[in-house]
Amino acid sequence: MAPTKTPAAPSSQNPVVSLWKAYNQQTPDRLKFIDAFLFFLMLSGIIQFAYCVLVTNYPYNAFLSGFASTVGQFVLAASLRSQVNPQNKNEFKEVSPERAFADFALGSIVLHFFVYNFLG
Repeated sequence: MAPTKTPAAPSSQNPVVSLWKAYNQQTPDRLKFIDAFLFFLMLSGIIQFAYCVLVTNYPYNAFLSGFASTVGQFVLAASLRSQVNPQNKNEFKEVSPERAFADFALGSIVLHFFVYNFLG
């Protein structure tokens, strides 16, 4: 006789569901806001790249500028997230959240200055 399958215990959940619940419970709102911005930047970069591949890349400088802006802004935002994360206080002892945001804002201004100049 074949062994019968026992139903899974209610405590064992889908790993994605348990990860999502832990993220919602343990992540501060400030980091969730930055994560939403990172997700938006990732989608924006994917859409730009797909448009370039599928439709056209005619103003190639425009594509490069937009894509570089998206990738650069993603890197700056990821850096901001790592600096304001409370779990990383030991690594960024001398950097306050206000200083991290000021660095992010200044880096964004410089990035967009170069992107604007690259457009021609």
